[in-house]
Amino acid sequence: MRVLLSEIEISERVKALGHQLSEEYSGRPLTILGVLTGSIVLLADLIRATSVPLRVALIQAASYRGTETTPGRLTINQSLVPDLRGRDVVILDDIFDTGNTMVGLYEAVKDFQPASVRSAVLLWKTARTEVDLEPDYFGFQIPDEFVVGYGLDFNDDFRHLPYIGVMEDEDLKHATATPQDG
Repeated sequence: MRVLLSEIEISERVKALGHQLSEEYSGRPLTILGVLTGSIVLLADLIRATSVPLRVALIQAASYRGTETTPGRLTINQSLVPDLRGRDVVILDDIFDTGNTMVGLYEAVKDFQPASVRSAVLLWKTARTEVDLEPDYFGFQIPDEFVVGYGLDFNDDFRHLPYIGVMEDEDLKHATATPQDG
């Protein structure tokens, strides 16, 4: 697997994003809404890099299933979302690919009547964006390659990697052939 972004590069950028959020949301009621499951690693690191009081919330959204490397139909589970009324909300996701997931999340979050809604992602595949929406905050713009690590997975594997790696065809074949633990 080829390393696209090193652990150090990611760490430095996440700290910079935390600093930016701290400045922009100082004195405001901030909630960071992490998108399960891919944003968990980013969420943990980002809130530690943020110096303002904030709430953490979770929402579940999925468009990739199992061994798929292209997005399918979006499903959103809002049952974990607390009251966001009157709060500034930053939707935090691992990757902005086509943008359809973020558009769906914006619509779902607006129903909670927040004061504002913005988005933050670690990775943005600009070449694949299909929507008018762009992430308000992003870590890195990346090429159109299938990536794993730092929370991103392939068939629920590779989330543990401390870097972002590009899965080559041989990696995909091997990962698909390897039985997964239940």
